[in-house]
Amino acid sequence: MKNPTLHDVARLAGVSSATADRVLNRRGNVAEKSVRKIEKAVAQLGYVRNIAAANLSRKRGYHLAFVLPRRSHAFFGRMHEQLQKAALHLKSARVAIDVIEFEAFDAHALEVAVSGLSETGYDGVAFVGLGQRTAVKPLVALRNSGVKVVSLVSDGPQDCRDHYIGIDNKKAGRTAARLVGMGHGGKAGRVIVTAGSLDARDHSDRIEGFTAVLKQDFPSIEITSVIETKDQPRQMRALLSERLRGDDGYTAIYNVGAGNEGLVDAVRMNGRDGLSICVVHELSTCTRDALEDGTIDVAIDQRPEIELNRALALLQAIVDDLPPPPAPELIPAIYLRDNLPIEPF
Repeated sequence: MKNPTLHDVARLAGVSSATADRVLNRRGNVAEKSVRKIEKAVAQLGYVRNIAAANLSRKRGYHLAFVLPRRSHAFFGRMHEQLQKAALHLKSARVAIDVIEFEAFDAHALEVAVSGLSETGYDGVAFVGLGQRTAVKPLVALRNSGVKVVSLVSDGPQDCRDHYIGIDNKKAGRTAARLVGMGHGGKAGRVIVTAGSLDARDHSDRIEGFTAVLKQDFPSIEITSVIETKDQPRQMRALLSERLRGDDGYTAIYNVGAGNEGLVDAVRMNGRDGLSICVVHELSTCTRDALEDGTIDVAIDQRPEIELNRALALLQAIVDDLPPPPAPELIPAIYLRDNLPIEPF
């Protein structure tokens, strides 16, 4: 059988095609009795709206905003680059993308960036969160104004967003701990943990997962106090070098966040004597080179390009009041020197 059409729905409901169109495209001014008839006809026929055709006929597009930290390190750089590529590709589909930048780990800067977006006519907004209760009021106001909101990378409270797209950061931390434990081969050890900020939800979740696995399955491996670096390479280099020089009993390094350029410099300057394993997050030119020369051992990559592509598809769907596109759980990639992709980031 051919797919049911709007005309079929109108005929079965006993209304005009114009009335059926008003109901199906949510334009209002239709009697409740007619609405019920049309909804019944839709269910009976299995009619599915052709959103693309409807948007084309009405010359309707999508105006989306992505609130991202500045290109302060390679991970956010990859996000910006992917959006630039996607924006060119989506122009023909009437999707306009604006990028609104703020300083990473600056909660006030994020709040300022989000405030006032409800008055700019955006259909959907995706943002990289910082902490549990960061920018809650402007985000709630944004949703209350009818704008669809998606959080990326680091999740926030559910009243702030419609959906979250990103990896399970506790699982990522647990994975890192398992790798560190295996790298010690049953021996005791001491781990240096570095993070951008303990206030960032993704970083604190990773540390929580990391700590849980080591305590449960590798209790002879000690976690020392966390070094906070704001993901700044210079700060990472100085603080990590100081820690490595101050005590020669460290057997592993786990960097929860970014600033890997500083980490790589510190390890190269101080040597790997005594280090069983070094695990970082995100693949970049720097971490790729460090994997190849043995400075680090593992890079856990959350694949931001996939996150952004999913966010674009999800925002377009929920703006049209459609269910989210089906997608499997986003599992981070584990890169060793042996399985590096051909294409550099």
